Amino acid sequence: MTRNIFVTITILLTVCYAFAAEGDYAVDKIPEALLKNAHVVKRMEDIRFEVLDLGKSRLYHKYALTVLNENGDKYAVEVVGYDKLREFKTMEGNLYDANGKKIKSLKKSEIKDLSAMDDISLMDDNRIKVHGFFHRVYPYTIEYETVVQYNYNMFFPAWSPLGGENMSVMQSTMTLVVPADFAIRYKAFNYNAAPDKKMEKGRDIYRWQLNNLEAIQLEYASPNWSDIMPVVYLGPVQFEFEKYTGDMSSWEGLGKFIYTLNQGRDKLPDNIKQTVHQLTDAITNDKEKVLKLYDYLQQNTRYISVQLGIGGWQTFDAAYVAQRKYGDCKALSNYMFSLLKEAGIKSHYTLIKNGSGQPHFLEDFPSSQFNHIILCVPLQADTIWLECTSQTVAAGYLGGSNANRPVLLIDENGGKLVKTPRYGIEQNLQIRKALGKLSENGELNVKINTHYTAVQQDYLHGMIHQLSKDKQLEYLKKNIDLPHYDVEKFEYKESETTIPAIDEYLELNALNYASATGKRLFITPNIITRSSVKLKPDDKRKYPVSLNFEYRDIDTAVIEIPAGYKVENMPAPVKIESKFGRYSASVDVKADKIIYYRRIEKFSGQFPPSDYNELVRFYDQLYKADRGRVVLVKKEE
Repeated sequence: MTRNIFVTITILLTVCYAFAAEGDYAVDKIPEALLKNAHVVKRMEDIRFEVLDLGKSRLYHKYALTVLNENGDKYAVEVVGYDKLREFKTMEGNLYDANGKKIKSLKKSEIKDLSAMDDISLMDDNRIKVHGFFHRVYPYTIEYETVVQYNYNMFFPAWSPLGGENMSVMQSTMTLVVPADFAIRYKAFNYNAAPDKKMEKGRDIYRWQLNNLEAIQLEYASPNWSDIMPVVYLGPVQFEFEKYTGDMSSWEGLGKFIYTLNQGRDKLPDNIKQTVHQLTDAITNDKEKVLKLYDYLQQNTRYISVQLGIGGWQTFDAAYVAQRKYGDCKALSNYMFSLLKEAGIKSHYTLIKNGSGQPHFLEDFPSSQFNHIILCVPLQADTIWLECTSQTVAAGYLGGSNANRPVLLIDENGGKLVKTPRYGIEQNLQIRKALGKLSENGELNVKINTHYTAVQQDYLHGMIHQLSKDKQLEYLKKNIDLPHYDVEKFEYKESETTIPAIDEYLELNALNYASATGKRLFITPNIITRSSVKLKPDDKRKYPVSLNFEYRDIDTAVIEIPAGYKVENMPAPVKIESKFGRYSASVDVKADKIIYYRRIEKFSGQFPPSDYNELVRFYDQLYKADRGRVVLVKKEE
């Protein structure tokens, strides 16, 4: 086996050395089209993933990047992760100048070996090998070659030639080598060619290649990066992971593997069993039992990541959490599962891909596309979703980062793909009422009460629980859209319901809110809810317009005008109807008060590129309408 490794590496080095002959990386050899919108050009890439047997594989990766300017420097650092299940073998590297002449080669003593543990991890065996030439004479070319051995075959690397925005590609190749009897699966996006396939020495060899791929320049409201770049996803059918075997040809099969991995890890200590019964035996309603036990979980545990070997996938048992009072998403969800089981309530350990927006997900390609665990509790009249890593999130609420996406429910029968709840325009509300008094010198004293619900309260919820009062005040002073103001008082009140709400109470003093010219005062009755989006028209829009967040805002402002003034002019009512949303605003005057009303609804959806300029006009109309001014004039004596 050792001799075969040496031979394979030698062949790869020979091939790459031939490619990188003196001057081959000269910048003048880059086609002109590949320089457009590019900060970095991938000159070549050769990825070779070899499956050695059911539980072992090896990844060879060779590539060269020409960095054109300082914006491309972030791509010029090589980082290779490893842990108990991934063995780092080698790293080689070279640096070339603009003419393709080698400047220097990597020295092994220059490779840094660092922990990859983050601030929320208590224990983590993830480490990284890191190297960078840190060259700053542009353009320059870096070349790296690495070898990593995987002691499992649950995950195959995806082939994604474009490493990011503003990168073009001259040539990239992906080669997959498997034993002849080893079944694989693959799925391509934005890549139409079938792989070249051949058999050689009892092994099946699949090969994908792309040449002369121009850089992608993302546009406003572009779709997910994964939806527009070329990519080929690869995966096994049968696999082995730390002596556990599985079948990934279906979601049911993947679910059975996860269930087996965690089987028997739901045993609670006797004292915790007694606590469960003390808390729930007198309650007859299952939903109330769930809420009671979730509150117990939040009050008695905290989230700390523990990632050791197979522990990145296998949960620590319930007794571990009961004793230590902490755990990661797997351990805390399993602990809650165990508490509910003791109370006679069925729940599902649930795999999810956490993240903002709508993450790219392949429903027809069973594979590990998840990064988080939550719990699903199906009751007779309702389903309760539980985010077990949070000590503050209300039971039943998942937040914008877990909403409206496929998840894998696990039980003894395997896995089942379902969707989490969607928070739409009826849930994502911001209802604001302002009561202000304007002085003759243009100063405005105003009390503002705002009611936020669902995803519109997510950020405030985090701020309230993670920042001190002083930091909260600092945030308010930076983020309210007024030229000169003081926050004289602020307060927050939370409602922990399935659709949570936060009420914000502000008292502001805004200097020079009204501008004075002679005997007139000019004021904007929309005090702090003004659209700030200004877009440039683009007749050559390339990608669809992807709008993921929908909401409704309702504003009412009552402003008392100073004595001795009357309204001379005010904006006409505005009504805007668009495929992107609806908007209305009006101003009225009653006695000495200006009454302003505004309502906006933003829609979600994906729209063709040809609709982009209509979106530009929609935002322009909002921007203008939100800045309509009322003119006050001093009454004649």
